[in-house]
Amino acid sequence: MDRADLILQGGRIFVGPDWGFAEALAIADDRIIAVGADSDLEGLAGPDSRVVDLQGRAAVPGFNDAHQHMLSLGLSLLEVDLRADEVRALDELLRRIRQRAETIGPGQWVVGGRYDHFQLDVGRHPTRQELDAAAPGNPVFIVRACGHVAVANSLALRAAGIDETTPDPAGGQIIRRDGRLTGELREGARDPVKWVIPPQPPAALVEALEQAGKLYHRYGITSIMDAGVGLRQKMDDLDAFRDAHRQGRLPVRCYLSILGGSDGIQDTAGTAGLTTGSGDEYLKIGSVKLFADGSAGGRTAAMTEPYLNGGDGEEKGLLILSDDEMDHWVARYHGQGNQVSIHAIGDAAIEQSLNAIERAMAGDDGAGHDRRHRIEHCSFTTPAQIERMRRLGVLPAPQPVFIREFGDLYVDVLGHARPAASYPMRSWVEAGLSPASGSDAPVSDFDPMKNLHAMLTRETDRGIVLGPNQTIDLAEAVTTLTQNGAYASFSERVKGTLEPGMLADVAVLDSDIFDTPVEHLPACQCDMTILAGAVVYDRLGLAGAAD
Repeated sequence: MDRADLILQGGRIFVGPDWGFAEALAIADDRIIAVGADSDLEGLAGPDSRVVDLQGRAAVPGFNDAHQHMLSLGLSLLEVDLRADEVRALDELLRRIRQRAETIGPGQWVVGGRYDHFQLDVGRHPTRQELDAAAPGNPVFIVRACGHVAVANSLALRAAGIDETTPDPAGGQIIRRDGRLTGELREGARDPVKWVIPPQPPAALVEALEQAGKLYHRYGITSIMDAGVGLRQKMDDLDAFRDAHRQGRLPVRCYLSILGGSDGIQDTAGTAGLTTGSGDEYLKIGSVKLFADGSAGGRTAAMTEPYLNGGDGEEKGLLILSDDEMDHWVARYHGQGNQVSIHAIGDAAIEQSLNAIERAMAGDDGAGHDRRHRIEHCSFTTPAQIERMRRLGVLPAPQPVFIREFGDLYVDVLGHARPAASYPMRSWVEAGLSPASGSDAPVSDFDPMKNLHAMLTRETDRGIVLGPNQTIDLAEAVTTLTQNGAYASFSERVKGTLEPGMLADVAVLDSDIFDTPVEHLPACQCDMTILAGAVVYDRLGLAGAAD
């Protein structure tokens, strides 16, 4: 057997759900060559081998964030940061906008993101007039944490051609109060503003990807799925990923979900031969992305039962596409041989999505199961829908961390019963659906420890436990963030576990998380990240070469 370039020993190594744990792991080039007891691997150490004593730490397969937005995360570093963990007061939100406007000067766009009206002291969205007062000489556009609701000031609305007489677009809402624009825009109503914001140059997009990827290294994340390439700047998004790959500036393995539908880029990408599976393990073209609805926190997720505390008592959210439109697009992309990913949060949207998938698969003798069509979020699903997913081979791609970050808001707008049944990880695991967990970053915190804690506890930010019968154990939770993500991206034969022959993507944590009290999980950190056998992050210099 070959000599090892790197050996990890003296810890608890989670190889995968079928292998369990090992004490040591050996890597040569970009592959794992052996796992086992410390004594089993002694003969693999040569004069040039680096041997890392884990000193009781746990190592797991590199985390695979199966649904997030890498490009948006990188670009958010350039925007006004309005995250709820920093901004809880309306005055502070407006101060940050005012400060950015003063810095960049009149006429320039002020773009901010990740505010949460539920966490603000006023308990509502900022208004157009408040944004006007904060930045009277600048167009302002700020996006709620969910990404499905935004608020624009008067200059931004004017630039987009939106006024009191503008009708709601299909699949969107322009919110008015007493006949006047509030500035709040839901779903498709945001698009006219988004498209008049000056685009970032190609070099800035590549830089954004590189910076986001390096940030992921610090958390043990080695693979991601970007869940909507084309949402920011159409084909520029896809070109940025390809340019970054060619330039060696793509720090993590990327699986791309290409925006489809009438406003998407899939037709252009498909014409260039970029369909599901093309590329390599650093940059692979993945699914085609469609949107069925919005977000529960923004009251735009499509539900069969009404929202509470607001509206006319019949508010059930929004379906972005009609049934015929959804059927058309799913059948089109399925027929082209693509995997389809449908954003569906509410049970009505999930039902529409499953109907379209089942119709597209009809008559193909079960071959559609090999497509591994996905429902992104799949939040408020029913037992009957879970059974349909099992029968159709449809995979859920959830964000359990939403319970931690948005669970209290879910209770406010939906009551307790529906949130308690949301993100039913236990039911999905028992049904064999291989849920592939993600963070939806920059919507939520992408730290895998936060996601793991949510799966084990289902605790909200305020400590309410929603649906304790849907918790899973830590090994199962880690599997949703590793092996299941690989399976959902057709890469389970090369990554997702630490078996011999697999790609050497490893996250070394600061403690044995499998023997850590669950309440301490959110504070655990990544000490070392290994990608393709190379140490790309070494917080403490364990391997003698910190990044």
